[in-house]
Amino acid sequence: MAPRQSLYRFHELPIRTLYAEVKERARAMGELLPGTPGTLVKRAGTGHAYWYRSYYPVPKKRSEDFVGPEGDQAAYEAMTARIELSEWTAKQVAALAKLGFQVADKSVAAVLVQLHNLGMFEAGLVLVGTLAYMSWLNEYGALAAVARTQDIDVARSKTLKLATTVPFLSSMRATQLPFLRVPGMPSHRPSTSVMLRGIEGLRVDVLAPGSVLGNIIAVPELDWHAQAVPYYDYLLEDSQSAAMLAGGHCVAVRLPSVTRMIWHKFYASTHRTHEPSKAEKDLIQAVTLAAILVEQESVNLREFFRDAPASLRKATISRLTRIEALLTEHPQTTEAFRELR
Repeated sequence: MAPRQSLYRFHELPIRTLYAEVKERARAMGELLPGTPGTLVKRAGTGHAYWYRSYYPVPKKRSEDFVGPEGDQAAYEAMTARIELSEWTAKQVAALAKLGFQVADKSVAAVLVQLHNLGMFEAGLVLVGTLAYMSWLNEYGALAAVARTQDIDVARSKTLKLATTVPFLSSMRATQLPFLRVPGMPSHRPSTSVMLRGIEGLRVDVLAPGSVLGNIIAVPELDWHAQAVPYYDYLLEDSQSAAMLAGGHCVAVRLPSVTRMIWHKFYASTHRTHEPSKAEKDLIQAVTLAAILVEQESVNLREFFRDAPASLRKATISRLTRIEALLTEHPQTTEAFRELR
């Protein structure tokens, strides 16, 4: 029988400090440069010379963005500084990935950078699902096993605070990834997702609170629709600023609070009756986050448990046997869960 292992371990302090520095510099950047950092090139085909940023927005596809006339020194220097900071960030993110930090792939980065630059997260959009879990592990400096995902789940509880309508489909296609609208099921229902071709193609789902799973909810500020998920009103309340490492980027995002995420994942694990692997994934993620909070942050789970909706509390209690089996090497957290009875 294989020996039991801890659900997580912590990165060394210098590595956690590097992540904090990367996150701080990324926040100071404001709008992020999409794709690779790129280089400045001069084009002079019409009697006048102009600077362009040449880069790869997605792998194997080169693009050029206008920077300014040859004589615009301020524009040239500003873009040079942005490219240098992007190069520094990409190097640090690559180093953090080798050290075990959670880093999503370049396609995920393209989507998150686009949403960030459009002001979506600042307007109230929240990153949920496995990417949110990966982000919280990084925020706590914790190293844990994560089953990779090809889904980006974003959610909004209330109308996003955008100055004007930002069409979701055209925004996704502006990443220069060939996103397709996922047909609604049945076919007359509006779409709530886009995806890339192929069975393993990246998929972006828009979610929202709703009492009946799968109901369609209009999101007029995105000229789109969302799929309802029960108790997302609870999950999305008090969302918090954080960051997500993806590709060569560190992107400022919003995440559900950790405690709300824990109880909702226990609830989700009891309702994926036809998806046992996903149910187990939700359970393990919830238990791991709980162990980090109890053992490293001295959080009293019972205080937050009392504030969760009754259905989420009931779902958690129903999984206590399996929860305790996962916590063999975590007696302090095991005791914390036993106190919930």
